[in-house]
Amino acid sequence: MKLLLGVLVGAALGYAWYRVVGCSTGTCPITARWWSATLYGAVVGGMVGSG
Repeated sequence: MKLLLGVLVGAALGYAWYRVVGCSTGTCPITARWWSATLYGAVVGGMVGSG
């Protein structure tokens, strides 16, 4: 349950980071696309939630 919650919160925070901060040039490897920022957030959130 903690893992799933961590993944969901991480994905939401990753997407929020993309929307708020983002990458104006499009060259940033993580925040240039919404799906990569969301995926990265989900992975980090899953790691935090599993610990």
